[in-house]
Amino acid sequence: MATSADNGDDALAALRGRIDGLDQQLLELLSERARAAQEVAAVKAARGDTHFYRPEREAQVLRTVKERNPGPLSGEEMARLFREIMSACLALEQPVKVAFLGPEGTFTQAAAAKHFGDSALVMPLPAIDEVFREVAAGAADYGVVPVENSTEGVVNHTLDSFIDSSLQICGEVELRIHHHLLIGPNTRPDTITRVYSHPQSLAQCRKWLDAHLPRAERITLNSNAEAARRVSGEWSSAAIAGAMAESLYGLTRLHSNIEDQPDNTTRFLIIGRESVALSGDDKTSVMVSVRNEPGALYHLLAPFQKHGVDLTRIETRPSRTRRWSYVFFIDFAGHCDDPRVRRTLDEIIPRVVELRVLGSYPRAVL
Repeated sequence: MATSADNGDDALAALRGRIDGLDQQLLELLSERARAAQEVAAVKAARGDTHFYRPEREAQVLRTVKERNPGPLSGEEMARLFREIMSACLALEQPVKVAFLGPEGTFTQAAAAKHFGDSALVMPLPAIDEVFREVAAGAADYGVVPVENSTEGVVNHTLDSFIDSSLQICGEVELRIHHHLLIGPNTRPDTITRVYSHPQSLAQCRKWLDAHLPRAERITLNSNAEAARRVSGEWSSAAIAGAMAESLYGLTRLHSNIEDQPDNTTRFLIIGRESVALSGDDKTSVMVSVRNEPGALYHLLAPFQKHGVDLTRIETRPSRTRRWSYVFFIDFAGHCDDPRVRRTLDEIIPRVVELRVLGSYPRAVL
């Protein structure tokens, strides 16, 4: 006589058999998709097209995945899976070389992986301007640089790098930032006298540090990954860094998520050498130099309101060519090929000293 346990074992075996069958179907479909990607590469090569990565096409695919996803996996999780599938298939056509603000283990590397997938070839560089130079020189196809944080604001070095660069913004990434307090094998939790991190990370954890380590010296470094590397061999020191740096340098996590704002998010820009076509849900970034006269800012912004173009960010930086003059960096919804956006820019151009479109690109999907 069959028992309930026997019936349960039979049901479990049947479900596992069903999963095995589905896995086989997935293998066959993924292989078919990869072969199709190879055929795309062959067609492009035959007509002399060397641009295998298309940001607008990838954004359209990921949006469709999220919209059509039936569950139970979330749309976000399903899109992440498809991102990796596309990354692996693209590597069969031509691996994408991506420079990022290093060293290894930074949040910028995590942003690069989120946008390009793990099959991209990544190159850590020590400074933002070096990322710009490597992409401009063709040593990297794209670069990833931080531009603003929801807690601490804009990254001025990135904006200033655009002033002298002809590179285009090709995309954006939004990354939730979780900071952890990490120590190496030589440090006991009750002996911490120094805390290393990037200045932005220290600022984002200021209240936590005031409450829990008020006497510890706070030492700024070029990156939180460099902080993690340093404490891995030091005594009485701790680092504020992310999970990637924790794993890379084999550190111990004392406290998790010590950022003062739970929704702490950093936005990163993807920079490249080519413009991006319409994707259907785009943003545009421009750099504008205005005359130093009454009403200059009003005349700059009025056309956006007139034509119904939604401004999403405006930042000001000092001009390098004229004393007490300023350059405005403006982000807004829409693509520069949209008629409404085109009319807005055409109305602004005669009123300013210079207007340069830094890029139109897909709005962040993940």
